[in-house]
Amino acid sequence: MSAAATAAAQPAEAAPKKKGKKLLFALIGVVVLGVAGAAAALFILKKNTAEDEGLDEEAPAHKPVDPKSAPTFLPLDNMVVNLADPGGNRYIQIGLTLQLQDAHTGDAVKAFMPSIRSRILVILSKRTAEDVLSAEGKSRLGNDIIAAVSEVMGYPAPKTEDEGKKKRGPASPVQAVLFSSFIVQ
Repeated sequence: MSAAATAAAQPAEAAPKKKGKKLLFALIGVVVLGVAGAAAALFILKKNTAEDEGLDEEAPAHKPVDPKSAPTFLPLDNMVVNLADPGGNRYIQIGLTLQLQDAHTGDAVKAFMPSIRSRILVILSKRTAEDVLSAEGKSRLGNDIIAAVSEVMGYPAPKTEDEGKKKRGPASPVQAVLFSSFIVQ
């Protein structure tokens, strides 16, 4: 039986050798596929980079904004105002941000803030919900706020299109009125 035991032991030893070779070939295959995938990815990325560089030459260069001439944004506290609708049941909650020429202008506007807020509240209280809900109404509201801030600060009010051609004078301190919230109920 010793010969039978020896014969049984040989196939058992041979089986692990075959498993080891299969595992080795599988690992080599995975490594080869990984290297091929990495080479393909590198090729594609290099090609895309070359195309992007070609596009950059044709497109105009983007110039960074000069911080000295960048506008300043001055957010105002939210305001709640009753609208001029019949019955007095409607109101507006509005958040505004003023776009100003520079930080120096921002400091000047802050000095007049109580008067500016008062003027804005009066402007809003004269409007109806129908006036402020349309896009044109919002645009008119923004222009009226710019005119009010200009008048409070001593600048000539910019004329609207209805008043004729604009006269050249000192520029308004407010470049735009931005609505950060706008709720009518």
